[in-house]
Parts: sequence; C-alpha cells; structure tokens
Amino acid sequence: MSKHFLRPPGAVAETDFLGRCIRCGKCALACPYRAIRIAGLLDGLTVMGTPVILARKSPCYLCMKCLPVCPSGALDSRVKKREQVRMGIARLNKKECLNWQGTFCRSCYDHCPLFNEAITMDSELRPVVNEKKCVGCGICEHVCPADPAAIIVTPRGEG
Repeated sequence: MSKHFLRPPGAVAETDFLGRCIRCGKCALACPYRAIRIAGLLDGLTVMGTPVILARKSPCYLCMKCLPVCPSGALDSRVKKREQVRMGIARLNKKECLNWQGTFCRSCYDHCPLFNEAITMDSELRPVVNEKKCVGCGICEHVCPADPAAIIVTPRGEG
C-alpha cells in the first residue's frame, strides 16, 4: 500500500524531493514543534529516512526554521513567507463537519494561520476552504474535534 505524506514547507515536487533529500534529518531537528518526523521502514522503502508531517498528530506551524538548514535543496530556501508554502490542500467533508451538520464549531476557521483567507465562513457561518489560499499546514485537521477529522489535508497534486 502506498502512503502519501505531507512534506515540510518549501519541499520541491515529490519525485525531485526523493532524489534531492539526503536523509540527514536536519529539518526535523530544526523544527521547534516536532511536527517533522523521519519516515521509518513501515512508512515504505521509498520514503524511509525522509521528513514527513502527520497533520492530525502534529501539524506544521509555518515557523519556516526547516528551510535554511536543508543542505540539498529538497526544501526550496527561496520560499520565505508562509503564504508561499504549498504543502497540501485542506479538503472539507461536509457530511462529517460538525458545523455543516448543525453544531456550531469554528475550530478550523479560528486556528488557521491565514485567518479568514484560507478558510472562510459562508453566509450560514459554515467553514469553506479557499484552495488558492490554503498552504496545507494541517492545523485545521489537527484541531478538528470530529472523529475522524472532517477536514483532511492532502499533499498537493493528489485528489
């Protein structure tokens, strides 16, 4: 079974990333939130040793401290602002979302670091993801009180 992971901010396209990443772990060491973990054998041989983010457990807080420590160019140091990050896209499942089911909840909206840009509220105060603004940090997925999460971040390029 193929697993797909979020990569740290500034990660180049996945194929290039796997070729460039030297599996040094410096990005994980630089992450003050411990959001970046190193993939192990159970994650798959192709990703083993590379940095991954599991948003539900520990999202990226967009501190950008991982970018300058990457020696191989797997993380593009030209990405300077959190608005430039393109880790993934949040996808909202309205059938699972508490707010869309009538229970007032603003968790994803209130915690999004791109407040009122990546996630907005519609006229009935329900969350809506703006895919053009979403950077894919996973904070929304992390704070979602629904179980399973009603909002899931998928890596860019995946459906």
